Amino acid sequence: MAGRLSRRRLATYIADGLVSGTPSKATLIEQLAAYLIETRRTKELGLIVRDVEYHLAEKGHLTATITSAFDLNNETLQAIESFVKDKTKAPNVSLTTLVDPTVLGGVKISLPGRENDQTIAHQLTVLKTRFKKV
Repeated sequence: MAGRLSRRRLATYIADGLVSGTPSKATLIEQLAAYLIETRRTKELGLIVRDVEYHLAEKGHLTATITSAFDLNNETLQAIESFVKDKTKAPNVSLTTLVDPTVLGGVKISLPGRENDQTIAHQLTVLKTRFKKV
C-alpha cells in the first residue's frame, strides 16, 4: 500500500505529467483515482483539481472558466482568451464555458487564485450592499 502523499505532491505529479504528456492523461487519471480510492481520500478530489490548476498556471498553462447567461460565440471567446493571455502573460490558455442564467448578463472569468466578475448579478449585489450602508 502506498504511503500518504500530500495534496501538493499529488497535484505537482499530475501537473508535470499533463505538461510533459507522459504518462497519458488517461493513465494519470486512472492513477489518481486508484490512489484516492485506496487511501480513502476521494472527498479531496475537488481540492486536488484546484491544486493541479494552480500548478499548471505556474507553468504557463491556464484554465479559465467563463460564466455567462448565454452561449458565447467564437469571436467573443477569442477576445476573452486574448484578454486573459494579455493580463496574465500565460502562453497557453484554455477556456471552459458555463451557462448560468442567474448571472443575468455579462461575464465572469475565473482563474486559479483570481476572478473577474463583470456580471449584472454581481453589479446588482454591489449596488444593494452600497445602499444598505447609506
